[in-house]
Amino acid sequence: MDDPEAALRELDRALGELKLNGVVVLSNINGSALTDARYRPFFEECDRRGVCVFVHPMIPANAEAFSEYVLGPIIGFPFDTTLAVARLCYAGVFQQLPRIRWILGHLGGAVPYLFERLDNGWRDFAECRANIDELPSVYLKRLYYDTVSFSTPSLRLALEQVGADHLVMGSDYPHLLGSIERSVTSIEGLEIAREQKDAIFSGTARRILNGL
Repeated sequence: MDDPEAALRELDRALGELKLNGVVVLSNINGSALTDARYRPFFEECDRRGVCVFVHPMIPANAEAFSEYVLGPIIGFPFDTTLAVARLCYAGVFQQLPRIRWILGHLGGAVPYLFERLDNGWRDFAECRANIDELPSVYLKRLYYDTVSFSTPSLRLALEQVGADHLVMGSDYPHLLGSIERSVTSIEGLEIAREQKDAIFSGTARRILNGL
């Protein structure tokens, strides 16, 4: 990603030669934000092609506070995802590149919980309105969120914020924090219609990965 021309060649190889349906990027690139100008050509090409981009969490740039109790993956991952999404939103990337189908790992970190706070930032601070024309929640509701939380209250909150058609099943397997069994049971335990569960289990992923 730090070699823009090489990143574009690899994107072309992945989608063309390998026939992949999307790409994965990290929530920061060696400590640099995804909004860094170096990465703009890559994301512009993803937008031109309507690519599905999965944002996988990374240890935060300033990782000292996460060095004990395995806090890197436990807290650092969702923290860095939240930070990356807030930056992408306020920087106008979601508005300017609307054809990218973004999927956020780990239920988007704290993003669903912070919709109103991010909206208040837009209302209260001029710098948060400089690059976007609408409330952040307008753009955040267009993103997709995997269900790697396994928490019924958290999944209910995400459902209320973005709907079943913007949730996709995730397991985080084989990471120690992941579980295929819990990824299934947490969705099955939701009090929603069967067709909504089917969308979360596979329907939405099939739709967005195939560009429908």
